[in-house]
Order: sequence, then structure tokens, then C-alpha cells
Amino acid sequence: MNTERTGGRALAAVFSGHRHPFHLQQFPIPSPGRGEVLVDITCSTICGSDLHTWHGRRQEPVPCVLGHEIVGRIVAFGPGAPQIDLRGEPLLEGDRITWTLAASCGECFFCHRGLPQKCESLFKYGHSAIAPGREFSGGFAECCLLTPGTGIVKLPDTLSDAMAAPANCAVATVAAAFRLAGPVEGATVAILGCGVLGLTAAAMARELGAAEVISCDLDASRRNAALQFGSGRFCEPAGFLPDTRDLTAGRGADLTMEFSGSASAVSAALTATRTGGISVIAGTTTPGGKVEMDPNDLVRRMLTIRGLHNYAPEDLLAAVDFLTRAEGLFPFASLDGGAFPLAEITSAFEAANDRPGRRVSITP
Repeated sequence: MNTERTGGRALAAVFSGHRHPFHLQQFPIPSPGRGEVLVDITCSTICGSDLHTWHGRRQEPVPCVLGHEIVGRIVAFGPGAPQIDLRGEPLLEGDRITWTLAASCGECFFCHRGLPQKCESLFKYGHSAIAPGREFSGGFAECCLLTPGTGIVKLPDTLSDAMAAPANCAVATVAAAFRLAGPVEGATVAILGCGVLGLTAAAMARELGAAEVISCDLDASRRNAALQFGSGRFCEPAGFLPDTRDLTAGRGADLTMEFSGSASAVSAALTATRTGGISVIAGTTTPGGKVEMDPNDLVRRMLTIRGLHNYAPEDLLAAVDFLTRAEGLFPFASLDGGAFPLAEITSAFEAANDRPGRRVSITP
């Protein structure tokens, strides 16, 4: 552990609910039990879902330690803990790693059906109430105790902490969306929402060989970023459908992807998908929206609609590999919203709120 930490204790920023200030609290550093790994956190980025929780738009069990986009170094292995990562490479103390947003049992109904992110005993980092001995369960702390069933990926030296941290949420989610979509080489891909996920999707679509990438966002100031991340055309919502049809001889996009969290964007994605096309809906993680659709339209246009929530371990591996290849091809460094120490976590959240489309880092 960090040599400045004394007395076998480490800090965590405890969140007790909307309108409650973060409380920096020391807890005993845990010894990893069976199947567990103790990690010294070096960087966590503030995800959009963290901001939703902070604002009260999303509810989590409290008190908790938020944060799930995390990078750290292995401190110690518990008995029977994994000694290899998802790639099959050996893991050693001191290795710099990231890990899956969630841990799953591998044995339940959903795990056996390729949906480990819906495990019947799922544990999600940054989304669980703290308990005695389980205080370090999120990223906004000095250490984290990895639970059995967590997928670990050793990080290449070429990826900075700030660039690697979003891999285990934003980038892995996009990788999962493309896995659900299938091959996109030569396809027209239309993306709604140009935040971190949408920009990542544009870059990944290009890297996977898409012939055309169309991006759409309410915020016209995101045009340049969309074009820099691989989009051939950017449009605001009013121009989305005509632009998409203009580029496809009236047919619509082969693949539409929704990352905005807006019900109207979901409707637009479905409308803009060509007959026989695929639409992946991944942006809406809070309840309340409504989408109307004539089932006759669904039938006659033979649409495939895929909902996506979280991702499988293989998607985290794909995300890290993509970021490693993409460095220098796309300006991911421009998404860095700055870094704050753990003691300034409230300022970090305020900065993240004021810098939409960027990832603000907390570095214990």
C-alpha cells in the first residue's frame, strides 16, 4: 500500500445520499479472503451514473463508496484468488490492472446463458452498501477489495490511468453493443448521443470497418469531437432522419446505436433503422421514458432490437485491446476532464457536472 498510509487504515469517500456531503472516513485495510484480491487504487473516473446518483436521479444503497471506472495495482492475493487475467497472462503483486464492473458467480441460470451481468448473485463495484469488512467496494477510496468472480485485465504501459479507467464501463459497454450488433464492416452506422460512449462508438465503428458513421446530438458544440472520433457526418435531431436516408438511398442505417438516455432518441433510432437492420439501445438506465411503436411496423420492417445493460467479461478485454490500438488514431486524451485528489471529491463531482462529455479523474 501507499507508504503514507499508516496504522493499517485507508481512506474512503462515503456517500450517504443526495444532498448529503461526501464524508472522508478511515477504515481498516482488509486482508483478502478466499478468492479475493486487494488493490491499491491509483485512479477512478466519474461516470455519468455516478453523477445521476449524486444528483438524486438514481438511487443506490447507502452508505456506499461510489465509483466503478477504476485502475489500481495489486497489493495481495487471498487464498485461491485468480493468478491469471482474462487474457490468460499471469498476475503478480504490483501489476497495474482494471477489472469488470461486476462480479458474477458463473453457476446460476443467467451465467450459464451468457448473461453474467445479470447473475442472480451479482455484485457491482460502486453500487453496494458498505458493511463491516466490506467498506472498500468502490473506486473513490484508496484501496478496493475485489470479490470472487471479478474479471481482471492487466494493463499495458502505453495506456495512461485516465485513459484506461473508463474501459471498465463506457468502453466495455460500447464493445458489448458491437458484439450484440454483429459484423459492421461496410455498414452504415448511426449513433445517437455524442458523450463518451457515443464518441467511443464512432471510433470503434470506424476501426471495425464501417463504411459510413453518422452521429447525432442535441449539443451542436459536439460536432468537431464527433468528426474527430470517426463520424463522417454530424447532425442535430431535426436532421438525423433525412441525413441518414440521404446517405443510404432512402433505406436507413444498417445499424443504429442509442447512447443518449432519451426516449425520443430511442424512437429516432428505430425509425432510422433500415428494413432488416439492427438497433442497439444502451443509453437509458433510469426509468420513466415511454416509446410508442406500431407492431405492424416492427413486423413488416423485420427489425432486430437489442437492449444492453452492462457487459460480459470478454467485453472488458475487447475494450482494453481497442484502446491500445486506438491510441494515436483518435483523440481520447481530449476526453480527460482533469484530476482531483480524493480529499477534493466534491470539487471533482462539480467539475464533472460542468464538463459533460469528459471524464474527471480522482487520484487517491
